[in-house]
Order: sequence, then C-alpha cells, then structure tokens
Amino acid sequence: MADVLIALGGNVGDVRATFRKAIANICGMTQAALLARSSDYSTPPWGDQQQDSFINACIEIETSLDPHALLFTLHKIETKFGRDRKNEQRWGPRTLDLDLIAYDDVTLNKPELTLPHPRLFERAFVLVPLAEIVPDRIIAGRRVADALAEVSADGIFRLADLD
Repeated sequence: MADVLIALGGNVGDVRATFRKAIANICGMTQAALLARSSDYSTPPWGDQQQDSFINACIEIETSLDPHALLFTLHKIETKFGRDRKNEQRWGPRTLDLDLIAYDDVTLNKPELTLPHPRLFERAFVLVPLAEIVPDRIIAGRRVADALAEVSADGIFRLADLD
C-alpha cells in the first residue's frame, strides 16, 4: 500500500459539493482508504487573475494502485465532474482539478507524470491545506511546514466547516 497526497481545486459550480463527491469517487475507484482530509480554503486564482477565487483542499489516501493507474483514475474522475483537459485554458476556470502531489517517496520524471509534483513548493494554495494534514511529511527532502513558511499565503483563508 502506498501513502498518497492529492490536491483538489476548483472554481466553477458548487466546488465543495464536488469535492465531497470526488473524494468518495477517489476512494471507491481506487479502493483507497481516506487517511486525512484538510479543510477547504479560498485561494486567489493562479495564472489568469480574471476569474473567480478557487477553493482548494488536500487529502491523504492509502492505495494499492501504482502511480500511473492512479493518475489515470484521477483524470477519469475529473472528466466525470465536467473537466475537459484537452480544451481548457491553462490555469483557467475549472470544475475540478486533481493533482497527484506525492506517492510514498517515489521520484518519477516522465512526460505524463512527475513525482513529487514539480510545482508543489511554489504553491501556497497546495501547501496550506497540505500543512494542515501532514505538516511533518518530508517530500523531496523538505518538510511540508518548512516549505509553507517560505511562500506567501496572502489571500488564502480557511472556509468554515459545512457540517
């Protein structure tokens, strides 16, 4: 079994409801156990600033799927929730974005998959929720909480729990 970190994001539709359904799909379609789920955070848009704020969260799961099969499944789930990777604007509006952040301590550098995620340490919108659930996790030699301390988290705030 692998310990996997996945980032969720979106800014179109009822994103928080989409997250709940997507997490259920992730666990069901990958026979994964949900180990941890961060709070939801409102975050400024990345790239194209002329769009709604995003909501971001992170989960930690345990799965027996290999990284490529897991990525394939995450892309199928994105499509199910209305994402069209082939025809979307880079860093533009989307219903659901699922990024494979880390898979155990695996390092991969393939055209279709780089692990850990190559822009993880630049993105406070991933590091903030990640630090909530795994602050002491070491990824690529860096502790998550330490990496967060090195980036600006301006404009990011925790949303109230729904339940």
